[in-house]
Amino acid sequence: MLKIRQAIVVEGRYDKHTLSQVVDTLIVETSGFGIFHDKEKLSLLRQLAQRRGLIVLTDSDGAGFVIRNYLKGVIPPHQLKHAYIPDVMGKERRKRTPGKEGKLGVEGMRPEVLRQALERAGATFLEQPQSGHTPPRGSLTPADLCQLGLSGTPDAAQRRAALLRRLDLPQHMTAKALRGVLNALYTREELEDLLSQL
Repeated sequence: MLKIRQAIVVEGRYDKHTLSQVVDTLIVETSGFGIFHDKEKLSLLRQLAQRRGLIVLTDSDGAGFVIRNYLKGVIPPHQLKHAYIPDVMGKERRKRTPGKEGKLGVEGMRPEVLRQALERAGATFLEQPQSGHTPPRGSLTPADLCQLGLSGTPDAAQRRAALLRRLDLPQHMTAKALRGVLNALYTREELEDLLSQL
């Protein structure tokens, strides 16, 4: 599994599932063209781009390029990298017929193809941490969320909602999804400081 510093944005859940078998990083779905109307998700992508950098990995069809070009226009170019998959004709196993243009999407790519696309895009590959070394980000566990009052406590839903509003994140985000975003954006100390301000 490849550890990558940048977060990656893909079109849908099947793309995310395929990519999550190759890389260890936060992967966010645009829900296809849903990103055009989802201000909260766009705010999340902007925060990720600012803090970690963002790699856009969409399908190689026309729809994929429409989404890619939209993101190019709303996120500063120095915070964005673009990974491109090759045009491969065919259909994904789960589909009965090929897509409109007859090309495989991200979900149909072999792991090696995805790795090469990320390398060409300039992804920052991280080494595995040394034993006993705790990375500053990515260390929050489900137990930490309980301890911080963000899950498993009577007022956890209210505290989580307040934090989501404060961070301009989607209000429907689950505790598990929130943990992934918090690990990508904040250290525990930064999070405790944010929570003290609520």
